[in-house]
Amino acid sequence: MRTIQFREALREAMSEEMRRDPSVFLMGEEVAEYNGAYKVSQGMLDEFGPERVIDTPIAELGFAGIGVGAAANGLKPIIEFMTFNFSLVAIDQVINSAAKIYSMSGGQYSCPIVFRGPTGNAGMLSSQHSQNFENWFANCPGLKVVVPSNPYDAKGLLKAAIRDPDPVIFMESELMYGDKGEVPEEEYILEIGRANVVREGKDVTLVSFGKMMKLLYTAADELAKEGINAEVIDLRSVRPIDYDTLINSVKKTNRMVVIEEAWPLASISGELAYMVQRRAFDYLDAPVIRITCADVPLPYAPTLIEASLPNVARILKAVKEVTYAKA
Repeated sequence: MRTIQFREALREAMSEEMRRDPSVFLMGEEVAEYNGAYKVSQGMLDEFGPERVIDTPIAELGFAGIGVGAAANGLKPIIEFMTFNFSLVAIDQVINSAAKIYSMSGGQYSCPIVFRGPTGNAGMLSSQHSQNFENWFANCPGLKVVVPSNPYDAKGLLKAAIRDPDPVIFMESELMYGDKGEVPEEEYILEIGRANVVREGKDVTLVSFGKMMKLLYTAADELAKEGINAEVIDLRSVRPIDYDTLINSVKKTNRMVVIEEAWPLASISGELAYMVQRRAFDYLDAPVIRITCADVPLPYAPTLIEASLPNVARILKAVKEVTYAKA
């Protein structure tokens, strides 16, 4: 099977869907003439032209609103935010328009729109450009929230998002655009809301999504050297959440550690911890442990970034706590 970059997988998904369906178009800052801020849309302007690959002003509220209106009138926009930090300017259109059109119209209007772009820390970008809003958007009924962790999932989930009749928040990582992975040349679609058990185990369940999955793979390898067999689950989407896969895993391993890049309060990890104690309390042999970003705006200095974010050492420590292994 061929190996391509994360950005190439996203580009293929968008291009294939635009060839299949003339109502699909891409709009955002620098997506056309500049080939995308992270070169995700490279070459798409040449193939599809300026009516379907559209550069916008630096006005997220405006072009998000145009996208919502287009979706309500039968088109299928892909709205790229240069970073989801900038989506806060457009959040009124996302929450009060896109997410609620179907409900408020009594099912007369749907809003088949995808809002996509990078999320989270990407190095020394400091507090205003390093935030995670997955839990913010997942809090809103009417939205679906997808956070892929590898090129294969990115392509299959983005194609599903574009075809979905509901608005989808599709969150990527700037640090993963160059990651490579195996992606089939033939068409495939992945179901939104189905988690992936990427590694089976019996001693502890490790759960995350997005680029945090890289930490889980490394941690699981290190734990295996010490005789701890971890089951690793990639949620893939955080609305809807595949609770059944998670609960079934905890019933087998009796322990869970959740890793999330966002702040701790009102987080996805808090929701997962609640649901496990609600549905699998009698199976737990230890309290659920969450590993999140420190409850502070992310600093600029690399040493402070390292101290603030989840890391492998914190995962190993948490697993040894829940398995009562010697630290």
